[in-house]
Amino acid sequence: MAKIVYGGFQHETNTFATDLADWAAFQAGGGWPGMVSGDKLWDAIRGSNIPAAGFVEKAIAAGDEVVPTTWCAASPSAHVERETYERIAQMILRGIESALPVDAVYLDLHGAMVAQHFDDGEGELLRRVRALVGDKVAVVASLDLHANVTTQMLESADILVAYRTYPHVDMFDTGVRAYELLTRRLKTGHRPALAVKRLPYLVPICWQCTDIEPARSLYNQMEQTEKPGTHLSFATGFPAADFPECSPVLWAYADTKAEAEALLTPVAQAALDAESRFAGKLFEPEEAVRYAQSHAGSGKPTIIADAQDNPGAGSNSDSTGMLRALVACKAVNAAIGLIVDAESAAKAHQAGEGNRVRLALGGKSGIADDAPFEAEFVVEKLSDGHVNATGPYYRGFKLHLGLSACLRIDGVRIVVASQKVQMADQAMFRFVGIEPTAQDILIVKSAVHFRADYTPIGREIIVAAAPGSMPMVLENLPWTKLARGIRIDPCGKVFEPAEV
Repeated sequence: MAKIVYGGFQHETNTFATDLADWAAFQAGGGWPGMVSGDKLWDAIRGSNIPAAGFVEKAIAAGDEVVPTTWCAASPSAHVERETYERIAQMILRGIESALPVDAVYLDLHGAMVAQHFDDGEGELLRRVRALVGDKVAVVASLDLHANVTTQMLESADILVAYRTYPHVDMFDTGVRAYELLTRRLKTGHRPALAVKRLPYLVPICWQCTDIEPARSLYNQMEQTEKPGTHLSFATGFPAADFPECSPVLWAYADTKAEAEALLTPVAQAALDAESRFAGKLFEPEEAVRYAQSHAGSGKPTIIADAQDNPGAGSNSDSTGMLRALVACKAVNAAIGLIVDAESAAKAHQAGEGNRVRLALGGKSGIADDAPFEAEFVVEKLSDGHVNATGPYYRGFKLHLGLSACLRIDGVRIVVASQKVQMADQAMFRFVGIEPTAQDILIVKSAVHFRADYTPIGREIIVAAAPGSMPMVLENLPWTKLARGIRIDPCGKVFEPAEV
């Protein structure tokens, strides 16, 4: 029986985005549970598909004493505001301090947080935790598959454990793995040996999906390579954080350094060899719609990922490029969502169901080559935005989208919401009366997470490159701080910092 204190602080930071993650963003949660502390924490996360839920459930079943601090997350965006970072970090640290003495600390982190004053948000938090508890207390953290794993993170924690699926259907299971590795760490009484390999190229998020090649084979190889008492993780990275340690990283734990290196080497070599295969077809907006129209009537929708306006990567889910393409191509039996525009949602509610309303819809984020879509729409259905998720990604969550509506223009239906949440669950169409399986064309503002729930209903999934804050061609971002020599896209341009 061990005494374990736990908490969580999650944010995926797109340093090229515009809106900061402030205190209100972490209170809202952005699709995840809102900020919660103390005795209310376990009830808020229990049964949900997040790592802390898996970790704590396993620990309780084993008879351990688990002490909560604070758990919070915010929708991906630009940097975490300095004051907000410090306030939340202190809440977690005070919670740990008040629980001492403890055998272990577990943190549910993302791994790609950039604060206004720290490029390595998680590394700084882990450093402070280590300084607080000393070298003898085990410190373990779970990480997102998109973590930009830093030297400070690896040095400060005894064990880091990353998800193995994208879409992230194994978040709960990752917490379970973290607990099992912590149990072994407590039994041995010492930190496992570590081996690390950083890859020399970035990977656009749409090609990191573990349901397609080459990631599928790489993660399968990793699992087959693991042996009892060892662990391998592969974080493919979040390629929109402009700092020197933004990159994919593989790491291994074992009893000895030699054993860890032996485990890591073949998987790392396979990842190096796979570089050219992290690629795929990117459709222009109207090209994507016409392609989908050519397959209409097949009985299943063609699903188009509006990947560059993915709120899960820091975009605002309000660009209008794909909507314009649907209207320009005179699409019918088509639906798109979410377009997040609180002002338009409110006006739709004022107009009422069955009425017409003229709107300047979306396009309010200041993205290049984007603008509001001005037209008259029919208000087909209204909602308060409370959605019970049914798919494997948002499993166990109740989503709060704010005032929402289904708008129609000709043969196109649009899900308009007030709160930014990634379109990764079929229920996010159904709550405003759109049956996704009955459409010929579905456009989702997501890069990959939607695949967990939409792949079974789709005829085919394609990726479109409409305006947004997360380019699928990474050379299009204005990088300044990457490590010298890293390839900005797979087999692409080598980054060289500007001469000062």
